[in-house]
Order: sequence, then C-alpha cells, then structure tokens
Amino acid sequence: MSFPDLIGRHGLDRIGLRGKLTANQPLSAVTWFRVGGPAQLLFQPADTEDLANFLSHLPDEVPVLPIGLGSNLLVRDGGIAGVVVRLGAKGFGAVTVEDDGAIRAGAAVPDRRLAEAAAEAGQGGFAFYAGIPGGLGGALRMNAGAHGSETADVMVEVSGVTRAGEIVHLSRADMEYRYRHSAQPGDTIFTEAVFRGEPREREAIRAEMADVQAHREAAQPIREKTGGSTFKNPPGHSAWKLVDAAGGRGLQIGGARMSDMHCNFMINTGEASAEDLERLGETVRARVLETSGIALEWEIKRLGLWPDGVGILPFLGTRQEEEASHG
Repeated sequence: MSFPDLIGRHGLDRIGLRGKLTANQPLSAVTWFRVGGPAQLLFQPADTEDLANFLSHLPDEVPVLPIGLGSNLLVRDGGIAGVVVRLGAKGFGAVTVEDDGAIRAGAAVPDRRLAEAAAEAGQGGFAFYAGIPGGLGGALRMNAGAHGSETADVMVEVSGVTRAGEIVHLSRADMEYRYRHSAQPGDTIFTEAVFRGEPREREAIRAEMADVQAHREAAQPIREKTGGSTFKNPPGHSAWKLVDAAGGRGLQIGGARMSDMHCNFMINTGEASAEDLERLGETVRARVLETSGIALEWEIKRLGLWPDGVGILPFLGTRQEEEASHG
C-alpha cells in the first residue's frame, strides 16, 4: 500500500528538523520477524529536543506510533498509517554511570548492553536483561522481565516526550507497572531512564549473566526469525504448557510455525507473511481456549493495517484448523 505524503501536506519540511523523515518506508527490515508493510512516515529524531519539536508541530489528528528495535513487533502487511517514530543509537544510545552509582541509559540501548554496563559498574539486579532481546524503550513500556526479575525492580525515573511535544519526567509510581504493562499512554515516547541496582561483585554478576544467556540459548529458538514470547503467562500458568497441551508445538500455517524447541515462540520459516503469523497465533489461542478454558493474551505487539480484503478475527477456532499442519 502506498500512503499519501504527510511531509508537504503539514509543512513538516519547514520546521527545522535535524532528524530524518522518510515517506512510505518499509518496516520489514527493522522487525525481527522480517515481515510487514510500510510506515506512511518514518521519523528518526536527532535527539530529544528534535523529537519534541516534531511532535509539537504535528497535527493532533495524525497518529504517532513509537517502535524500538523491532524484537517483539508484528507489523501487518498493509503497513502503518500516520507517523512511526524510531529512536536511533546516535541520539538515544548512550549509557553512563553517575557519581552516585545510578545508571542513565537512552531508550535505544539494547537490553543486553544495559546488563553489561551494570556488571562493569558492580551493580547487581540487571542480569536478567542479558536474556531479553530488544531495546530499553520497549522494556520500559512493557515492564520487560525474566528469571523472576523485571524492569520495575531497577527503574528509578524515565524521561519522555508526550504526543503534544512536552518533555516529561516520570517516577516509578507514575508508570504504575504491572506484569508486562505500564499505565502511560502509548504515544508517549520514552527517551531515557535512570536505573539503580545494588552493589555486587563483578564476577558474580557476570556468572549470573552467563547462566541467563546459556538458558536462553538452550531453551529458545534465538537463531530463527522470531519475536520472543508470543503469549503472556496467565496467572498461575505457563503459556508454553497450555500451548503444548493444546497441540500447538510445531503447528504451522503458511510460512509461520510454532517452534518445536519452545512452543510459545512463533517463527518465520522463511516465507511467512504477517497474515500467516497472526493467523497462526489466533488459531493457537482458539485451541488453548477450547482445551483449557483460558484466553491467552498476546505478548507480541501487533500493529498496523491489513490489506484490502484481509482480516483476522480473534480466536479463530476450528474453522481455520484445516489450514494448519504439523508438517
């Protein structure tokens, strides 16, 4: 789909931006699934002030969607209308350890890099980030966690820019963190955060990080085109166990397959479309609902539009199962 141009229509080329504006930019290259249509407009700001300037001039009716490293995104084949904002390493990729031991990191910093910086500074409590793909912007948004720890445990303050272009500073309480959730509006774009752990020996931290990474390599299909955990763990249950019990392990639709190694991971076997992937996910949700009575929630973020004539309903049920196989 080709979207109408937003740059000239709203005078965005005349407001002194220092970042990069690109119309009809394909997003498949920036998501780990390697699928998805174009962004009507992609903006990569130079820094926080550039982002604030851009948003303050953007008309209210134009939707804004921030994305990070694309590790847990499923962009639909019709693309994304409005503006997609992607923060780059040049303006948002710094990590510094302050005099009081706090760690300040930009939202484009990969999670693993924060874990490494904390280890070097002798700050414990960050090793779980070594096993989480993606960047800090997404981790802050969804309270990312693993191995019994989560972002809320170490985050002190987060800075961001609202849809109106206002620079804000938010406390941990302001974020209202819950399991894989924060209460801030989705169009507030996080730009950096301050973290604090507890003093610990570097050797012990690095050993913990190595254990986290070893577990990830042994249990997850990290060398496949995947988006991480597909579904959230329901209270008192493991999503993968529910998927496995419903016959989801190895289930395939088109080029999309539930991993044989870890059946809560969807993979693009090479030729999958976004439609294949979402259809597979909803078919698995239907099977789990039918076998256990539990309605799994997506952990992967599904974004954008379907092409004309295409649409996928939640919980596809047995009507779609004839399209699925374990081949």
